Amino acid sequence: MKAINVPKAKKQKKTMAERSNTLRAGVLGSNDGILTVVGVLFSVAVATTNQFTIFIAGLSDLLACAFSMASGEYASVSSQKDTEKAAIEKERELIKTNFAGEVQSVANFYVERGVTEDTAREIAEELMQKDALGTVVKVKYDLELGHYMSPWDAAFSSLVAAASGGIFPLVAMTLLPVSLQWPGTILAVTLSVALTGFLSAKLGDGLVKTAIIRNVIVGIITMIIHYSVGLML
Repeated sequence: MKAINVPKAKKQKKTMAERSNTLRAGVLGSNDGILTVVGVLFSVAVATTNQFTIFIAGLSDLLACAFSMASGEYASVSSQKDTEKAAIEKERELIKTNFAGEVQSVANFYVERGVTEDTAREIAEELMQKDALGTVVKVKYDLELGHYMSPWDAAFSSLVAAASGGIFPLVAMTLLPVSLQWPGTILAVTLSVALTGFLSAKLGDGLVKTAIIRNVIVGIITMIIHYSVGLML
């Protein structure tokens, strides 16, 4: 059988999964920043007309939200990274203690995809001779050696995106003329959450229209709830 060339991934180049994870964290952070900041702004703006008070409340929430999202992403992705490393170490040990079983697992992978058992066995044996650990983790977990989700990338992406997203309602509510504050903020939030809905659908290969409508509805409900809370203060 002709030798199969299996190119090794370059460690310095991020995989699609790594890039997507960073983008995902950014989109979620942006959406959360928009909604939490506008929530506080609406609650406070209904209760007081003091622009400085409104600005400080919004800014404080923006910073708190950004750091909260970043720490959450860091903890979540760190846990995922630890799980991936544990799976790789498990397979490293299995290769030492049950090499034949690991070869069979790789062969089964190809059989399930329509390759004959004899051919699948040949492919598995050759791949295992070239890069046993890389082959097994790719087949069993769809992982690439040396490529782990970065908690720092996800945290930074979420931090920046949450802060950036929260700026839109904060600027609209505190810098627009008084007569335009409310409609301007509502418009800024609606357009912002529509954009994050669009981006999340594109990243996840979802339905763009559905994602946009869902985000806009959530944004409107958020504003209504916090406006109502402000009226009770």
